[in-house]
Amino acid sequence: MNYWLMKSEPDAFSIDDLKNCPKGTEHWDGIRNYTARNFMRDEMAVGDLVLFYHSNAKPPGVVGIAKVVSKPYPDHTAFDNSSKYFDPKSDPDNPRWVMVDIKYIKKVKQFVSLAELKANPKLSDMMLLTHSRLSISKVTEDQWEEVLKMAQTKV
Repeated sequence: MNYWLMKSEPDAFSIDDLKNCPKGTEHWDGIRNYTARNFMRDEMAVGDLVLFYHSNAKPPGVVGIAKVVSKPYPDHTAFDNSSKYFDPKSDPDNPRWVMVDIKYIKKVKQFVSLAELKANPKLSDMMLLTHSRLSISKVTEDQWEEVLKMAQTKV
Protein backbone atom coordinates (compact mmCIF):
# COMPACT_ATOMS: atom_id res chain seq x y z
CA MET A 1 0.00 0.00 0.00
CA ASN A 2 1.09 3.54 -0.74
CA TYR A 3 0.26 6.72 1.14
CA TRP A 4 -0.38 10.09 -0.46
CA LEU A 5 -1.17 13.69 0.34
CA MET A 6 -3.59 15.37 -2.06
CA LYS A 7 -4.15 19.11 -1.96
CA SER A 8 -7.36 20.90 -2.76
CA GLU A 9 -8.45 24.47 -2.21
CA PRO A 10 -11.46 24.24 0.11
CA ASP A 11 -13.43 26.83 -1.85
CA ALA A 12 -12.98 24.69 -5.00
CA PHE A 13 -13.42 21.20 -3.47
CA SER A 14 -13.31 20.56 0.26
CA ILE A 15 -13.34 17.47 2.44
CA ASP A 16 -17.03 18.21 3.07
CA ASP A 17 -17.66 18.34 -0.68
CA LEU A 18 -16.10 14.88 -0.99
CA LYS A 19 -18.15 13.59 1.95
CA ASN A 20 -21.34 14.90 0.33
CA CYS A 21 -20.70 13.32 -3.09
CA PRO A 22 -22.79 10.26 -3.94
CA LYS A 23 -21.23 7.34 -2.03
CA GLY A 24 -18.62 9.85 -0.77
CA THR A 25 -16.70 9.29 -4.00
CA GLU A 26 -15.47 11.69 -6.68
CA HIS A 27 -12.88 11.80 -9.44
CA TRP A 28 -9.70 13.80 -8.83
CA ASP A 29 -9.36 15.77 -12.05
CA GLY A 30 -7.39 18.73 -13.30
CA ILE A 31 -3.88 17.54 -12.44
CA ARG A 32 -1.60 19.36 -14.88
CA ASN A 33 1.81 18.76 -13.37
CA TYR A 34 3.82 15.90 -14.84
CA THR A 35 5.28 14.71 -11.53
CA ALA A 36 1.83 14.58 -9.88
CA ARG A 37 0.42 12.94 -13.02
CA ASN A 38 3.14 10.30 -12.98
CA PHE A 39 2.42 9.49 -9.34
CA MET A 40 -1.25 9.05 -10.21
CA ARG A 41 -0.64 7.13 -13.43
CA ASP A 42 2.28 4.94 -12.40
CA GLU A 43 2.13 4.45 -8.64
CA MET A 44 -1.35 5.01 -7.22
CA ALA A 45 -3.35 1.86 -6.67
CA VAL A 46 -6.82 0.97 -5.46
CA GLY A 47 -6.72 0.86 -1.67
CA ASP A 48 -3.98 3.47 -1.23
CA LEU A 49 -4.73 5.94 1.56
CA VAL A 50 -4.74 9.72 1.22
CA LEU A 51 -4.23 12.65 3.56
CA PHE A 52 -6.74 15.24 2.31
CA TYR A 53 -5.09 18.65 2.63
CA HIS A 54 -6.75 22.05 2.33
CA SER A 55 -4.36 24.36 0.50
CA ASN A 56 -4.71 28.10 -0.01
CA ALA A 57 -6.60 28.21 3.28
CA LYS A 58 -5.93 30.12 6.48
CA PRO A 59 -4.26 28.07 7.78
CA PRO A 60 -3.59 25.28 5.30
CA GLY A 61 -3.41 21.75 6.65
CA VAL A 62 -4.56 18.16 6.86
CA VAL A 63 -8.32 17.88 7.32
CA GLY A 64 -9.25 14.32 6.44
CA ILE A 65 -8.57 10.84 5.16
CA ALA A 66 -9.63 9.37 1.81
CA LYS A 67 -8.93 6.22 -0.17
CA VAL A 68 -8.08 5.64 -3.83
CA VAL A 69 -10.93 3.54 -5.24
CA SER A 70 -10.15 3.35 -8.96
CA LYS A 71 -7.27 2.72 -11.28
CA PRO A 72 -6.09 5.79 -13.21
CA TYR A 73 -8.12 6.63 -16.30
CA PRO A 74 -8.11 9.50 -18.85
CA ASP A 75 -9.02 12.91 -17.44
CA HIS A 76 -11.97 13.91 -19.61
CA THR A 77 -11.61 17.59 -18.67
CA ALA A 78 -8.52 17.76 -20.89
CA PHE A 79 -10.76 17.19 -23.93
CA ASP A 80 -13.51 19.66 -22.95
CA ASN A 81 -12.75 23.08 -24.42
CA SER A 82 -15.18 24.69 -21.95
CA SER A 83 -13.19 23.32 -18.99
CA LYS A 84 -10.51 25.34 -17.25
CA TYR A 85 -8.42 22.15 -17.46
CA PHE A 86 -8.73 21.87 -21.27
CA ASP A 87 -5.47 20.90 -22.97
CA PRO A 88 -5.56 21.21 -26.76
CA LYS A 89 -2.45 19.02 -27.02
CA SER A 90 -4.06 16.12 -25.17
CA ASP A 91 -5.27 13.40 -27.53
CA PRO A 92 -8.17 11.09 -26.54
CA ASP A 93 -6.34 8.24 -28.30
CA ASN A 94 -3.20 8.90 -26.26
CA PRO A 95 -4.28 10.92 -23.19
CA ARG A 96 -1.70 13.12 -21.56
CA TRP A 97 -3.61 13.50 -18.28
CA VAL A 98 -5.24 11.00 -15.93
CA MET A 99 -7.38 10.98 -12.82
CA VAL A 100 -8.43 8.54 -10.12
CA ASP A 101 -11.53 8.29 -7.97
CA ILE A 102 -11.18 8.86 -4.26
CA LYS A 103 -13.59 8.03 -1.46
CA TYR A 104 -14.17 9.92 1.77
CA ILE A 105 -13.13 7.96 4.86
CA LYS A 106 -13.28 10.51 7.69
CA LYS A 107 -12.29 13.93 8.91
CA VAL A 108 -9.34 14.02 11.24
CA LYS A 109 -10.14 14.56 14.90
CA GLN A 110 -7.54 17.32 15.20
CA PHE A 111 -6.70 19.60 12.25
CA VAL A 112 -2.95 19.55 11.53
CA SER A 113 -1.69 22.86 10.15
CA LEU A 114 1.20 23.31 7.77
CA ALA A 115 3.06 25.15 10.55
CA GLU A 116 2.66 22.12 12.85
CA LEU A 117 3.88 19.78 10.11
CA LYS A 118 6.94 22.00 9.55
CA ALA A 119 7.65 22.16 13.29
CA ASN A 120 7.76 18.37 13.66
CA PRO A 121 11.35 17.12 13.14
CA LYS A 122 10.04 13.65 12.26
CA LEU A 123 8.47 15.18 9.16
CA SER A 124 11.41 17.30 7.97
CA ASP A 125 11.84 15.25 4.80
CA MET A 126 8.11 14.97 4.02
CA MET A 127 7.59 15.64 0.33
CA LEU A 128 4.91 18.26 1.13
CA LEU A 129 7.63 20.28 2.85
CA THR A 130 10.41 19.68 0.32
CA HIS A 131 8.32 19.95 -2.87
CA SER A 132 5.59 22.33 -1.74
CA ARG A 133 4.26 23.12 -5.23
CA LEU A 134 3.06 19.57 -5.93
CA SER A 135 -0.68 18.96 -5.55
CA ILE A 136 -0.06 15.23 -5.03
CA SER A 137 2.88 14.00 -3.00
CA LYS A 138 4.14 10.75 -1.57
CA VAL A 139 3.95 10.09 2.15
CA THR A 140 6.05 7.39 3.82
CA GLU A 141 4.42 4.98 6.25
CA ASP A 142 6.31 6.59 9.16
CA GLN A 143 5.16 10.06 8.07
CA TRP A 144 1.59 8.77 7.69
CA GLU A 145 1.64 7.40 11.23
CA GLU A 146 3.14 10.61 12.62
CA VAL A 147 0.53 12.82 10.95
CA LEU A 148 -2.28 10.56 12.19
CA LYS A 149 -0.79 10.77 15.69
CA MET A 150 -0.76 14.58 15.43
CA ALA A 151 -4.34 14.47 14.12
CA GLN A 152 -5.41 12.17 16.99
CA THR A 153 -6.98 9.95 14.34
CA LYS A 154 -6.99 6.24 13.58
CA VAL A 155 -7.96 4.71 10.26
